[in-house]
Amino acid sequence: MEGKRRISPVQQDDVRFLRGPQARLSELAFLWKVGLDFVRGFRRLHFSGPCVTVFGSARFGEGHRYYALARDMGRKIAQMGLTCMTGGGPGIMEAANRGAYEAGGRSLGCNIILPREQEPNAYLHKWVSIHYFFVRKVLLSKYSCAFVVMPGGLGTMDEMFEALTLIQTGKMFQFPVVLMGSDYYTELREHIEFMAKEKTIDPRDLELFLVTDSVEEASAHIRKLTTGMYEPAGFRKIKPVRALGEREA
Repeated sequence: MEGKRRISPVQQDDVRFLRGPQARLSELAFLWKVGLDFVRGFRRLHFSGPCVTVFGSARFGEGHRYYALARDMGRKIAQMGLTCMTGGGPGIMEAANRGAYEAGGRSLGCNIILPREQEPNAYLHKWVSIHYFFVRKVLLSKYSCAFVVMPGGLGTMDEMFEALTLIQTGKMFQFPVVLMGSDYYTELREHIEFMAKEKTIDPRDLELFLVTDSVEEASAHIRKLTTGMYEPAGFRKIKPVRALGEREA
């Protein structure tokens, strides 16, 4: 398969690393680049405040019902006094950022660097580009107090199941996950119910996420699970250190 695919320079290091043990200096260089990715994310997102991250496909453009729903959700996130974060690209991501931006709220993007570069959408106050998927997932979990999962593809599913696994295993506590688009997620929910029936998960795990089409129900669910933990007024504020080139905006 590899011989039939064109491997870009962006991918070459990743492909090499995942082939097993490498030279020690190569492994050290990899650790260095991972560390730089984390530092870049920490510096860029350090003053973002509590975020709600909205996931979803880049393929739903303006005029699609899912675009409109994501835009409404972004607007509601801003009205809740929270920051709206997405992957920073087009489609559902643009819609959620747009809703928050137009409502006067904060709008951020946490982009992943891929061979086919995507331009940040026009509704971002700030964004950061990350090379490694696992670094990006850590950052999204660290700076978010909830995930809203709109209809999307494999990347969206990856983020959703990562969050559910962390909640299930106690690595994250009272972290709401909302799936919006009940018709889109009907079969997925049925399969998760089948997993509970087969006892591969606990029936209580079905309570780890909410499926809804209602922005009001989604926001109420987020409020219910985060009140007293991630309130904007109570979120830990850290002042920028000018000597480090830090800025709050």
